[in-house]
Amino acid sequence: MPYIAINTSVQIPDAQKEKIKTEIGRLITIIPTKTEAGTMVDFCDCRTMYFAGKKVNGAFIELRLFRKSDFEAKKKFVEELFKFLMQELGMTDDLIKINIIELDEWGGGGTLRT
Repeated sequence: MPYIAINTSVQIPDAQKEKIKTEIGRLITIIPTKTEAGTMVDFCDCRTMYFAGKKVNGAFIELRLFRKSDFEAKKKFVEELFKFLMQELGMTDDLIKINIIELDEWGGGGTLRT
């Protein structure tokens, strides 16, 4: 189950959240075995963000994946997500940061999986 948290300084209206969530659902399939049906998207908007000591309109995205995924697929996902979010949120790529955390264990469905 991919989990993606979008922390951003801008306010995102509900209709725009739906659009972003839908596009993430489409893009996540770039990564083998990942599907929209298994993806959780978490929006944390209206954050106060600073970069290089200055208040900015930026975003920090964290993607958590169960198990290791192919590097080239993750790279393509990140590049496509950058393009989309730059357009959708009106930000430059230097103010959007993404990290990927891959986990060997994941809890869900009432149990822990390995």
